[in-house]
Amino acid sequence: MIGRALRAMRIWGTVAAAAACGAFCYLLARAPRFAPGEGYELYFGASSSAPMASVCDPLLGKLFCATAGESVRYRGDCRRQIAERFRARLLFCEKTGDVTHYYLWSPMLGQGVSVNGVAVNLHIAADKTHTAVGTPLIFGGS
Repeated sequence: MIGRALRAMRIWGTVAAAAACGAFCYLLARAPRFAPGEGYELYFGASSSAPMASVCDPLLGKLFCATAGESVRYRGDCRRQIAERFRARLLFCEKTGDVTHYYLWSPMLGQGVSVNGVAVNLHIAADKTHTAVGTPLIFGGS
């Protein structure tokens, strides 16, 4: 009788450990890509016309919804720190008014999108006072 109980406990312990590992992997895959900033947006489609939501807690948003991208804004020009953190390689830049758009590729991020025939998965838009960062792109302006 005791042997059966121990065997059942081992089986249920193994099942619980496997479930915990699966939950951890799921959480890790759903973790926000960026540190919190002034505004965090989640994108639910692959184009700028797809639904988007501003969220206070991006982890909760990503846990329960399939997202196609995300972006956040910071005070100051922190583009270099962001590029270094993601080990990103600069592909090309564009300037729109006072804002410079940097299009990069990071081995730490997922699939990218094609911009001007180049695969991009990290977009940084910066001026002297703010930096916006998104993956694969920043939708809805910077």
